[in-house]
Amino acid sequence: MILMWEPLVRAALLEDLGRAGDITTEACVPSSAQGDGVLAARVAGTIAGLDVAALSFRLIDTDVRFEPVLADGDQVEAGGAVARVRGPARGMLTAERVALNFLGHLSGIATATRFIADAIGHTACRVVCTRKTTPGLRALEKYAVRCGGGLNHRFGLDDAMLIKDNHIALAGGIAAALQRARARAGHLVKIEIEVDNLAQLEEVFVAGGADAVLLDNMGPDMLRQAVALVAGRAVTEASGGITPATAANIAETGVDLISVGWLTHSVRTLDIGLDF
Repeated sequence: MILMWEPLVRAALLEDLGRAGDITTEACVPSSAQGDGVLAARVAGTIAGLDVAALSFRLIDTDVRFEPVLADGDQVEAGGAVARVRGPARGMLTAERVALNFLGHLSGIATATRFIADAIGHTACRVVCTRKTTPGLRALEKYAVRCGGGLNHRFGLDDAMLIKDNHIALAGGIAAALQRARARAGHLVKIEIEVDNLAQLEEVFVAGGADAVLLDNMGPDMLRQAVALVAGRAVTEASGGITPATAANIAETGVDLISVGWLTHSVRTLDIGLDF
């Protein structure tokens, strides 16, 4: 996995180094200086991105030693140590911000996901992410969702078919869209279709059904009716405006999945700092 992420870390470091490198550190810190620091969480949360943080330091100076105290997916208390960093002080300072940017962002995603996963843990429902990710960071952000106890929805447009309202409108209706999708899909390609109401859901099964149905912006009462109508013939996914306050009620309707876009597009970074 780290080979997949290395280009992202290199790009972030190059962005930070600019044309002249870390001119502050080079001016203030002797080249012989050694550092011994702790990456510490300022608030409680779930950790994700330790390998990426380690890579940030290693790409700047291979003599910097990154020693995790926790593993991705572990919980950390406020003030708790996440990792120790030892070695050439210049390398540590130069890589610090990129390492913390990745670690804080991914841990924020993992923390938010864990909160939802715990809220619905008394049900069989699972929380999944969406494609509403930061351009270029999708693989990392979806990894962070897994660290928080969630599952991944499709990674891109090519690994599953998701027929949404605009597809249906342009195809000429639910039956036409499903027929065309089945004719094109390979034997390993799943087909999911979005519906907004029970009449559309019934139409899906009249048209032969799908592997999964996305029940969009339905309240708990309608979701219960939808789950009963599906009767196990497809995976059910609830989506649209799900918050930590509403997740449990949605999950208790019997849906298999709840998809939450803000897990990757709007979460708060977990505050982690480097202390010498």
